[in-house]
Amino acid sequence: MSLTELEELAGEIRELILTTVAKNGGHLAPSLGTVELTLALYSVFDFSKDKLIWDVGHQAYTHKILTGRRDTFHTLRTLGGITGFPKRAESPFDSFGVGHASTSISAALGLLIAAELEKKSSRVIAVIGDGALTGGMAFEALNHAGQLKKNLLVVLNDNEMSIDKNVGALSEYLSKIRLKPQYHRAKKEFEGFVKNIPFRDVGEKILLAANSVRAGVTAAIFPGAIFETLGFTYLGPIDGHDLKGMKAVFSQVGVIDSPVLIHVTTTKGKGYPPAEISPEKFHGVGKFDKATGQVFKKKSPPSYTEIFSQAVIDCAARDKKIIAITAAMPSGTGLKKFAEKFPQRFFDVGIAEEHAVTLAAGMAAGGLKPVVAIYSTFMQRAYDQILHDVCLQNLPVVFCLDRAGLVGEDGATHHGAFDLAYLRTIPNMNILAPKDENELRQMIFAAFEKNFPVAIRYPRGAGLGVKVETQPQEISWGKAQVICQNPSAEIAIFAVGSMVKISSDAAKILHEKNISVDVINARFVKPFDTELIKKFSRTVKLLVTCEEGTLSGGYGSAVAEFLTDEKISTPLLRLGIKDKFIEQGTRPELLDLCDLTAEKISQRILERLNEIIFGFLTIST
Repeated sequence: MSLTELEELAGEIRELILTTVAKNGGHLAPSLGTVELTLALYSVFDFSKDKLIWDVGHQAYTHKILTGRRDTFHTLRTLGGITGFPKRAESPFDSFGVGHASTSISAALGLLIAAELEKKSSRVIAVIGDGALTGGMAFEALNHAGQLKKNLLVVLNDNEMSIDKNVGALSEYLSKIRLKPQYHRAKKEFEGFVKNIPFRDVGEKILLAANSVRAGVTAAIFPGAIFETLGFTYLGPIDGHDLKGMKAVFSQVGVIDSPVLIHVTTTKGKGYPPAEISPEKFHGVGKFDKATGQVFKKKSPPSYTEIFSQAVIDCAARDKKIIAITAAMPSGTGLKKFAEKFPQRFFDVGIAEEHAVTLAAGMAAGGLKPVVAIYSTFMQRAYDQILHDVCLQNLPVVFCLDRAGLVGEDGATHHGAFDLAYLRTIPNMNILAPKDENELRQMIFAAFEKNFPVAIRYPRGAGLGVKVETQPQEISWGKAQVICQNPSAEIAIFAVGSMVKISSDAAKILHEKNISVDVINARFVKPFDTELIKKFSRTVKLLVTCEEGTLSGGYGSAVAEFLTDEKISTPLLRLGIKDKFIEQGTRPELLDLCDLTAEKISQRILERLNEIIFGFLTIST
């Protein structure tokens, strides 16, 4: 396409992205910011053989549209539709599945090594944002790529950093020089000449001195010195909305036979004024009015995130030792208000979950009471730090895991389905799950009173609308709560967190069928209430566990292990997420897909009860 045609296409793509995200929700601002960058890459490289890796994938909508998914783009983030992130099973152009930050350079280097070993000619490009570059894994990969001196291209999509015009002009000048074949040929000839000087160590000392001078001058005037030190040739910054300029640079990087990092500056939300003005608001957005930018919001009770936010502020007002930490999510986790009220006691570490956890461990070892608020899916990245740095030392760190369970349209990379399983196996860890927003508040108060690790997991979205007690209420540690009990109950459901309300609704459905059910709010996944399990196992025909988490290793597994160890033969039905990754869709759709609606829970219980009564017992989980 001509430059004029490409610019026209950019406008059409922006309109399609804007229309679709307004209807479906999604990552609007990041994708609007990379339209020209994506077009420039596709204009220069042949991605039928070259490989393009997106970091996180928030900015990959243009990539999806260009690779055979324009006609299905209206299904973005819907059940059975295309995902919001690159996914290998969806398209051969999605070279690597992503969704969590800081992975692109490692994956790209791996693909490049694989291509070389398979003797395939392939250029591999990783696009990484300045936010994802705060993750330590990105620098580990840069360090390794620089060491291997592979022909890797990294595009740094910088949508926040401001570059002074004079520095930018100088940098552009240096970039043009570095792109000239004569420059690299002269550089190699000079290095060869110096190394061939008689008395080898003298020649090497001259080269070392020359490199030291070059490094010193570069560091003084050149913004990419850190990348140069890591072994990359740094080019930029260049305007990420200048198609002509980017095409020129991308077309000439082939003359450099070593790792290259191109620094591109873009504007989040480019082309849509509301998103340009408030890029944070439109980073990941729900349905909105395209004409005004007004996000559609239903009237609902306060969200679990809002309840957490106020509870931590209230606790911190009482105790000056309470510190709050998050990993690049002050708004998403609800800690922004805490930061405004207690700026000296708030730490946003960037996309660095591992550092966040060990930082908290250090604070706790120093006598403070840190709370680490991170989405459940992202806390997975810090498993070793939770185990080794916090739990092994039994330090009083409070982990608040937002977005636990099924989070909806973001899909498999973002569901918080595994926290109960990966935390339950760690000694000294205590795991709590509130049945409603009031219980969340009370659990936060209780957690700060303990001198050991505590994790509280709670779902995305609005609470149930219950009355929230402002004053701390006593919670008996490790004890479940009986929600409803019937003298002649045949079934006892032990439900975890968000499943308590749904299990209570299932019990009502069974009651209409003249089947009496006890419902217990488990509250504690670890330590769980073994005495109450024993008590109900003596009186009912069937025990049921219900959790919005993976069945493998979750609460139901803990109960099954306990029953086996205690030689208790009461049948057990475990309900939860089966051993598979769950796709995107609305939360009600996904709960139905996982058989975790009140109707399907009651149906599963009725089927198992009939098997027990009529002697056709089969394995069912």
